[in-house]
Formats: sequence, C-alpha cells, structure tokens
Amino acid sequence: MNFNTVQFERSFGTSAQLPESTLPEIAFAGRSNVGKSSLLNTLFNRKGLAKVSQTPGKTSTINFFLTDEARFVDLPGYGYAKVSKSERLRWAELIEGYFNQDRNFALVCSLIDIRHPASELDENMVRFLQDAELPYLIALTKGDKLSKSKCLQQRAAIKRQLEVADDVPLVITSSLKRSGMDDLRTEISAVLG
Repeated sequence: MNFNTVQFERSFGTSAQLPESTLPEIAFAGRSNVGKSSLLNTLFNRKGLAKVSQTPGKTSTINFFLTDEARFVDLPGYGYAKVSKSERLRWAELIEGYFNQDRNFALVCSLIDIRHPASELDENMVRFLQDAELPYLIALTKGDKLSKSKCLQQRAAIKRQLEVADDVPLVITSSLKRSGMDDLRTEISAVLG
C-alpha cells in the first residue's frame, strides 16, 4: 500500500451523513489531545493533511481520507471537557453512529498517550472493540517524551491494565521523531492483504 497517495475526501458532522462503506476502513480513535492528527500526518508523510491544533477537541467531525485500497477515518477525539455538553453528545453520537453502521472495518487504531495509564474512556473504547470483536491495535503516542526503557515499562503496564490479548499489537509511536510509523504501516498493510 502506498501511504503517500492518500487524499482528504470529506468531513461529516452527523452519522446519518456518512457515505456507504465501499472500501476497507482503518479508523483512528482516541482522547482529545492524544496526537491523532499529528500521527496521521506523519503516517502519510503529509504536513497539513489532518488539521493539527494546540487546542484539544479541534476534530469535531468524522474525516475521511481516501486511497485506492482503503479509507482512513479520523474520528473526533473524546473526553475533552471544555466544550459544551451538547457538542460532547454530538461527538459521542458521531463515534457511536459510525461503529453502529454496517461498515467494512479492517482495523481500528486506538490511540493512547504512553505517558499515563489508560483513562476510563480509553478503557471503555478498548473494551468496546474487544466486545464487538473488531480488529484493533493500540498506538501508544508521544513516545519521544519518555526514555526507551520507560516506554517499554508503560507499554507492559497499559497492556495489563487493558487486558489486551498477546496477538493485539501495541505500537510505540512518536510523531515528532517519526518512530513507530513503519510498524503501523506494516500492521495496516497486513490487514489490507
């Protein structure tokens, strides 16, 4: 799969607007401020593909990016408290509405900040993916903020905390240092055959 050919397709503000699922989809989910947009830009070697902001909660729509082989789906960040309750409910409807549709889920990348234990919202997301039997991996972001040994300790602790099976990849990433991206690309390419 050529990760350099991805193009922004469209944004959607409600789950009812979502297009039919005609290609395998790789979705990215995580808390606000986990570094989802930065990770996507680094993964695709494109600076401005996904909008990056210093303000958490900037991604308030579902954004679709298209290649010949797959769609990449950037879900709104969850858990950001500084938006209105109605906006948080709309984001929750978007995420739940996406997962409740009959879609071609190839892989869900659950992003978790490696510097901290997984939050309750992260736990809920991973439990949902496990219960729904969706193929997933965990991308541990901001790996550049910790030493290599501390990253490995945190990965093991988060794996235990979330009760992740041994066959589920936990990839340590850093958008700043571009590390872990080859591992992510390998995992994504594998599910696309």
